[in-house]
Amino acid sequence: MTSLNSPMLIGKIERWPIAGSFTISRGAKTEAVTVVAEVRQGFVVGRGECVPYPRYGETPEATLDAVLAMQIPIADGLDRQGIQEAMPPGAARNALDCAMLDIEAKLSGKRIWELLGRRAPQPCVTAYTISLGAPQSMAAAAAKVAHRPLLKVKLGGADDPARIAAVRNAAPQSQLIVDANEAWTEADLEANLAACAAAGVTLVEQPLPAGRDEALARIDRPVAVCADESVHDRASLEGLRDRYDAVNIKLDKTGGLTEALAMADAANALGFDIMVGCMVATSLSMAPAMLLTPLARFVDLDGPLLLAEDRNNGLLYDDSLVYPPDAALWG
Repeated sequence: MTSLNSPMLIGKIERWPIAGSFTISRGAKTEAVTVVAEVRQGFVVGRGECVPYPRYGETPEATLDAVLAMQIPIADGLDRQGIQEAMPPGAARNALDCAMLDIEAKLSGKRIWELLGRRAPQPCVTAYTISLGAPQSMAAAAAKVAHRPLLKVKLGGADDPARIAAVRNAAPQSQLIVDANEAWTEADLEANLAACAAAGVTLVEQPLPAGRDEALARIDRPVAVCADESVHDRASLEGLRDRYDAVNIKLDKTGGLTEALAMADAANALGFDIMVGCMVATSLSMAPAMLLTPLARFVDLDGPLLLAEDRNNGLLYDDSLVYPPDAALWG
């Protein structure tokens, strides 16, 4: 039975222009389309943001519908733990999970990491992404940000050895991680990994398509390999131990911070390195992921840096250093 003091849930779709365009192996886009969930109780509002991802069959409209389908259950008392069972992992649950964490923190007057018994996040270095393009254009983009300590290089085509060599020449001092977004094949896997090793790449993310990555268990990997599309939540970890050295934890895949923290603990126990990743989105999406950074070897939370404009009270970025969120933003 709802009452005047019952939580009220609303949701909306927002569009955030990207500065230029963002290109990976699956295509280019010029805006980030996000879904924001807001849980209101009295004058207190908790917010969470997600990015529906077509790769997983998600659309903004269907994601918003999935969020709003929880209006009555939440008004009737469904809590954050109940949402883990009532909704599948994915973008919609992420927005709602983070909104409920935010309002828990605001109602308590404490920061969310205190409530969850987690280490407080500290300023940390985030990767900065170089979009996929011709070798010369990627080199030009890398040269502009060669002062940054960590670059994430999008690959995904026949010219990948030339691309990574060009980026390395343009940014000789930066640590490089590579993301192929499932674009390599078993036939070119070893040659591309060798090219990455020659360029001093630290980590290669998701070289082969999810579900067709068995070859990674049969070769000597000269560079550490990280699962992204192949890993979503705790249930998918065990079967990847012979293929991957690290896992990329993204809240839009896990279905929120609640599962992401549990997944990070499980991944550490299994010996995986952890990358904290993101979609292109505003600081409201990045803020909850900051709680994972004390557990991570690699942090890739540069989404707001790729936008033409971030939301108010966004995360503070000092070049490649990202700071924990103020309570005015989240948590």
